[in-house]
Amino acid sequence: MAADAPRSSRPLRAARLDAAGDPFDDATNIGGDRYLEFENLVRRQLELLGEEPARDGLAKTPSRVAKSLTWLTRGYQMDVQDVVGDAVFDEEHHSMVMVRDIELYSMCEHHMLPFFGKAHIAYIPNGKIVGLSKLPRIVEVFSRRLQVQERLTEQVAAAIEDVLKPLGVGVVIEAYHLCMMMRGVEKQNSKTITSALRGAFRDDAKTRDEFLRLAYAPSNPLR
Repeated sequence: MAADAPRSSRPLRAARLDAAGDPFDDATNIGGDRYLEFENLVRRQLELLGEEPARDGLAKTPSRVAKSLTWLTRGYQMDVQDVVGDAVFDEEHHSMVMVRDIELYSMCEHHMLPFFGKAHIAYIPNGKIVGLSKLPRIVEVFSRRLQVQERLTEQVAAAIEDVLKPLGVGVVIEAYHLCMMMRGVEKQNSKTITSALRGAFRDDAKTRDEFLRLAYAPSNPLR
């Protein structure tokens, strides 16, 4: 199993959001001096691209980029135990629990371009269940970091296994990568699919087939 991406040695404070969903302009929310250093780096990038950072349309871009990237990579400041909290319950349910079509947004660590798609998660309880909303929150912890899809899939599975100690865990992620769509091979319809199977999902063929059939079934939203 791949190791978690390293945390920053100087953790940032989680940014508070304004009415538009953006972090407030208080520099202390994203690291004080580090925020100003970030701005200067973005300003220099604009210069290297041949732009004029002081022009009207770009004057506030360094600040916006600093806040945006801090928000997009906020998973470094999140912890699985914190997001799950006390939402683990004793329950004698031994059939599959599945939450599918969980939207996810992440950033490729190779080019720092977005990838996005859906996660399908299932587990078989072993005396404990977790609040359903916590499964998407676990995805968020790891997707909001610089990532590769393969590691992200394994991290989500490992986190659920650690929290619940279930009889089995299955995770499938389907995603589109802008590093393939906007640059390089420029293939617009290529979708990457990764899976992580633990316990009964790996060892029992019927359980594995049931999970994969449900994961890949066409979506029919409830009306």
